[in-house]
Amino acid sequence: MRSSGRNNDSGRGNYRGAGNQRDEKQQRAGRPRPEERRYDVGGTGGPGGKDERGGSKGGGPKSGGPKSGGSRGAAARGGAKGGPRTGAKSGPGAKGGPKGGPQRGRGQAPARPREYDAQVEERNRARHNKPQVKTPKTFGDQEGERLQKVLARAGMGSRRACEELIDQARVEVNGQIVMEQGVRVDPEKDEIKVDGLTVATQSYLFFALNKPAGVVSTMEDPDGRQCLGDYVTNRETRLFHVGRLDTETEGIILLTNHGELAHRLTHPRYGVKKTYLAAIQGPLPRDLGKQLKDGIQLEDGYARADHFRVVENTGKNYLVEVTLHEGRKHIVRRMLSEAGFPVDKLVRTSFGPIALGDQKSGWLRRMTNTEVGMLMREVEL
Repeated sequence: MRSSGRNNDSGRGNYRGAGNQRDEKQQRAGRPRPEERRYDVGGTGGPGGKDERGGSKGGGPKSGGPKSGGSRGAAARGGAKGGPRTGAKSGPGAKGGPKGGPQRGRGQAPARPREYDAQVEERNRARHNKPQVKTPKTFGDQEGERLQKVLARAGMGSRRACEELIDQARVEVNGQIVMEQGVRVDPEKDEIKVDGLTVATQSYLFFALNKPAGVVSTMEDPDGRQCLGDYVTNRETRLFHVGRLDTETEGIILLTNHGELAHRLTHPRYGVKKTYLAAIQGPLPRDLGKQLKDGIQLEDGYARADHFRVVENTGKNYLVEVTLHEGRKHIVRRMLSEAGFPVDKLVRTSFGPIALGDQKSGWLRRMTNTEVGMLMREVEL
């Protein structure tokens, strides 16, 4: 029995010797000895506490402190159940450095020196400061707009309809008939015509108003009387009237923001004709028309009519039509009054090629592109 005891002691001795050798190897490798390891399980036990078996002596459930982590396995996995998990390794040889030390994020790039950033910026500027290569117009933005688009915007119809106008050789640009699609034009500079009539491609407005009697032929009246401006409110641009009509004279008067057209329509050089219907009392002599055409002497010179005819006769009431190209003040009233026939009522029925038609008194309408083209042809625009 004694010999067996010695044998057992020698076995324990050998075991302790092997353990000491293993501890020495761990120390050389930088790893702590097993009894020196500590596991953070949320407890506050000291080195002598029972952290591996369920909490320290001072912080366990029996002492009234917070309940610490359960087993050594849970602690070895990185923390108590429900708490934050710590790193897998905390020794000096662990990946990422010692426990608690600063660790670089996975997606964080290393900081670059300022000199390198300056060099990169300088290279980028040099690359973008190279002279721009001029590409052919086929690959870039061409000058001007397509002709069919300009015509459609001017109100000549849809783009498809305007393309058909081009195919029918009805469109000309700067005096040349366009025979192919895709021609580009400058609507501000090029002269565009359809069927010989100029198309107003710019942002111009053209209106015809049937002015009632009692309306002053001004856009604003300081005396507060009814004027032309009362019929063109809420317009985007300022309009002005072409010529004038007497306050008691009714009929057509044109409004536009095209200054050159308005100037030419009222200039004596272009001789734009205006037609009036006048109600007078008879009987009329047979040569009244000849007198008006030959000229009537007025205080400011002779005034001649271009055309005269009797439209209607009921007893002594006559309705006559007078056409002339002059635009002096009260010209029709003064001519008939000088001939011996004062005017009871006067209406202007046409201004150049623009006729009043069945337009009601006080109504304002926008002129068609054909009418605008006829007006421009009348004054050589």
